[in-house]
Amino acid sequence: MGRGKHVDKILLGTLALLLVGGGAIFTSAAFGLLARGATHTSSVVFNHLVLGVGLGLIALSAAYMIDYRVWRYWAPHLFAASLLFTCLVFVPHIGVTLHGSTSWIDFFGFSFQPSETLKIAVVLISAAIFSTLRDDVRTWRGPAAFAGIIAAPTLILLLQPDIGTLGIIVVAAFSVFIAAGARLRDVALFGLLGLVLLATVAFARPHVLDRLTTFMNPEDNPQGEGYQIQQSFIAIGSGGLFGRGFGQGVQKFTYLPEPMGDSIFAVAAEETGFVGSISIIGLFLVFVLRGFQVAARAPDMFGALTAVGLASYLVAEAFINIAAMVGLAPLTGIPLTFMSQGGSAILMSLGAAGILLNISRASK
Repeated sequence: MGRGKHVDKILLGTLALLLVGGGAIFTSAAFGLLARGATHTSSVVFNHLVLGVGLGLIALSAAYMIDYRVWRYWAPHLFAASLLFTCLVFVPHIGVTLHGSTSWIDFFGFSFQPSETLKIAVVLISAAIFSTLRDDVRTWRGPAAFAGIIAAPTLILLLQPDIGTLGIIVVAAFSVFIAAGARLRDVALFGLLGLVLLATVAFARPHVLDRLTTFMNPEDNPQGEGYQIQQSFIAIGSGGLFGRGFGQGVQKFTYLPEPMGDSIFAVAAEETGFVGSISIIGLFLVFVLRGFQVAARAPDMFGALTAVGLASYLVAEAFINIAAMVGLAPLTGIPLTFMSQGGSAILMSLGAAGILLNISRASK
């Protein structure tokens, strides 16, 4: 494993706090959904706790024990397999359409979002390619490599469409590109191209345009597209400084859509208040900064770039979710990392955290 044999205790402790706190808030939100008389609550809880957290902890342990250098060899194979796996959503009777997006597959009653595997695969292939290019990153080969990496995922996710997942993947690959030494003009160019692409998709896909319009004017349709964000504002605002108390939130019982899903931060804010909300944000900040420190101490460039990409993807996911709940970003359906319901999302997030912890063991 190299010089170091000890895991980064601060990184591990932060992860543990996020998992335990997330589990508590998830349990509280589940009781709220159960009180509504929802019939699918037990299956959602099973998918989250057993298929998500349970298998996720196994994935974390396995990734923690495997030398991260192995992933450099397997990166191209995993990337190709993830692309093919994600394309299964277009196969009739396998792909499932939810909320206007065909991004799920269903096998014998178990649903899975295959694009979750793409997040890790894109980080690994980006780190493998840019650590090989080294000085050539600042030539035309750097931008060409970045464009080549995100081309296929962009096409597949636009066809679904799943703009939220695409955004996370682009952020992860872009962070690796920047950490590898990308030129400022290339960073600015791709940023501009991203804005142009988003505007094009918004006009081509009505539901994407609706979300952007709702973000700009959430009060225009409070009983329609703006309902979720309005109820989120009420829940967060009613939490005050210290919150109503654990399990005492009101919005989750009747009004707040998806209390165990992408609205779980609003549940946390109502029950733990401003102090609890800031604590959650602070934990994610510690996690990403510690991830970057692991990258700075990694013994090789592949480990450093992988750490940057994984830490960026995990925390960008969380901050995009939180920003949407407080009205600073459009609603995307992106889950709150380590907290929201979703077996496939938390499974892959914990697997990614395991790789990050393994890199920390080899740190100088």
